[in-house]
Amino acid sequence: MNELVKMIMSKYELFLIVIVRCSGIFLISPFFSSQNIPNRIKIGMILFLSIIIASTLNISIEDLGIPMVILICKELLVGVTIGFISSISVSAFYIMGQIIDMSMGFGMVNVIDPQSRTQVPLMGNFYYMLALLLLITLDGHHIIINSIIDSYKYIPVGEFKLDGDIIYSLIDLISNVFVIGFKLSAPIVAIIFLLDLLLGVMVRTIPQMNVFVIGLPMKIFIGLVIIAATIPMFNAITNGTLNLLIESLYKFLKYFSEG
Repeated sequence: MNELVKMIMSKYELFLIVIVRCSGIFLISPFFSSQNIPNRIKIGMILFLSIIIASTLNISIEDLGIPMVILICKELLVGVTIGFISSISVSAFYIMGQIIDMSMGFGMVNVIDPQSRTQVPLMGNFYYMLALLLLITLDGHHIIINSIIDSYKYIPVGEFKLDGDIIYSLIDLISNVFVIGFKLSAPIVAIIFLLDLLLGVMVRTIPQMNVFVIGLPMKIFIGLVIIAATIPMFNAITNGTLNLLIESLYKFLKYFSEG
C-alpha cells in the first residue's frame, strides 16, 4: 500500500492526466455510462484502471511543454472520442427498432431507457438491451477497456490532434450505422409492406371492411411473430456489430500511428 501511494505521489500529474482520458469513456460508452451503475463503482473503476496505466507509463509531463489546461482537453477528447465510437457502433439497433416501430404502428410509442433516462423507441430499446447483453457475453466491455489501454501505444500523452480526416471518419461511421440499421430492419419492413398491400387489395374487394380496426392489430401481431422468429439469428447480428466496434475503434487509433 505504501509503495502504491509513493508511486501515485511521484507521478501525480501523469496519474491525473490518465484519469482524465479514462473518465471520457465512462461519460459516453454504452456499458460504463449507464446511470444504473453507482457513481462510486464508476469512480473506483476509473481509479483502478488509471493506477494500472500510470504505473506502466514512463514519461514526464513537464518535458512535454504543453500547458496543463490544453493537455487535459486533449486527453479528455481522446477518451470521449473512444466512448463515442463505441456508443455509436451499437446505436444501429435503435435505428433498426425505430424503423420497425414505424412499420408496425408503434411510431408514437416511446419508453424510458433505464441507462440514459431518455425516451427511446419501444422495439429499439428491446433490441438495444438484447444486444448489450450479448455483447457483454462476447466480452465487448473488455474490448473497450483494451482500447483505452492500447490508446497510449497509438496516441501518446499530449499528441492528440483533431483534424478534418478524423471528423470525416466519424461522419462516415455514423452514416454506416444508419445503413446497417436500415439493412437489419429491411426483412421485417418488407413483410409488413406486403401485408399493407394485401390489406389494400382486401379493402378494394370488400369495401365494408374497416381496415383501421383490422389492419393495425394484424400488423402488430405479424410484426411480433416475425421478431420472435428472427431472435435466434440475432447472435450473428451482434457479432457483426462487435466486429464493427473493433474495426472502428482501432481504425481511429491507428490513424495516429500511420500519420
